[in-house]
Amino acid sequence: RVRAARRCHSASGRARTGRFLAEGAQAVREAVAEPGVVVEIFATPQWRSGDASDSAAATLGNAVGVPIHEVSERVLASIAETTTPQGVVAVCRDVTVGLDVLLARSPRLVVVLAEVRDPGNAGTIIRTADAAGADGVVLTTASVDPLGGKCVRSSVGSVFHLPLVVGQPVEVVDHLRGAGLTVLAADADADRDITEADEQGLLARPTAWVVGNEAHGVPVPYLRAVDAVVGVPVHGRAESLNVSVAAGVCLYASARAQRRARREPH
Repeated sequence: RVRAARRCHSASGRARTGRFLAEGAQAVREAVAEPGVVVEIFATPQWRSGDASDSAAATLGNAVGVPIHEVSERVLASIAETTTPQGVVAVCRDVTVGLDVLLARSPRLVVVLAEVRDPGNAGTIIRTADAAGADGVVLTTASVDPLGGKCVRSSVGSVFHLPLVVGQPVEVVDHLRGAGLTVLAADADADRDITEADEQGLLARPTAWVVGNEAHGVPVPYLRAVDAVVGVPVHGRAESLNVSVAAGVCLYASARAQRRARREPH
């Protein structure tokens, strides 16, 4: 079982097994809250009986029907991907879905990661999308695997909360538009900024935001395919915003505009 769990460290192992790891109390707690996601749990006696014993008991108490293996700290360290593991790791089933599943839910707010390669940034965007009330996250080809260890940890459990669609080509823009979403790219060289886009009513519509690569921004094919390009203004001397910060600004601006539109009389 330990060897099988360790195969989840690599993208190829995750693809072969259809499994990934959720590490730490918070991630495991969010995983077991989703029925059918957790395959098995590895935990140390120290974690189960230590300072977090009440939290541990609550977490494992929700893991109905899930095998729980008590292992030594050394064995858990061989399964975990962090230098100082927190004492519990869950093996989870792949939670990604097809684009058709996301679109069938009539989403109103989606974020598209176009060639975002840093797992920390991707995980933070997933967490922010979850917090902003977005309906899903789409990762294009050449983007990071959202089920890799660092991405899962950076999402702080949000990978279990909203649909994740992976491996999409640039044509995903057309599919999103066909589902009734206005597709906007967040790019520093835009002709209009996010305030102007809001004033023009763009943000109140069902929207998919495309955010781009950490070094090069939104790839040109996506800039050509979207309905409009919108910039987040930088008022100080910083060269640019981190992609996860820019995504957060855009998602919350759209969420606010959509809530405002729902409150206004028609």
